[in-house]
Amino acid sequence: MQDLEIYIRDLPEGAVSRWLESQVDQLELDDSQVNSVVKGDGLYEGERLKISLYPGAFGKRFTCLVLEGDNLPWNSDLECARSAWRAMDTEIRCSPGDWKEGEPVEDEKWWRLDHRGEQQVVWN
Repeated sequence: MQDLEIYIRDLPEGAVSRWLESQVDQLELDDSQVNSVVKGDGLYEGERLKISLYPGAFGKRFTCLVLEGDNLPWNSDLECARSAWRAMDTEIRCSPGDWKEGEPVEDEKWWRLDHRGEQQVVWN
C-alpha cells in the first residue's frame, strides 16, 4: 500500500471533496467541518482509496491529508500538493520525500506551495 501526505493551511470547508471529486470515483467524504479526524474513501482506477483528514497539525492552522491505496492519482507528495494548490488556492506543504520515520527533523526542508511559488523551507 502506498500513501501520500500533504498539509493544507486554513482548510476551507468542503475544499478537499470538491478537489477530489474530479480525481476519484465514488467519493465518500464529508469535509464540511473538520474539527476532528475525518475519514472517507473512494475508488481510483477501480481500487479502493482511503482518505483521512487530521486537523491541528503543526499548530492549529494546518490539516494533514493522507491518501492510502494500492493505486493513487499522483506519484509523489509534491505532485499531490501541486494539484491541491491549484484547486484550493491556499498554502500547501509536503515533505520533499527523503525523510524516513525515526530520523531527526530539526533541519528538514519542506515544500511550500503558495502564491509566491514553490520553495523548500524549514517548517517554523
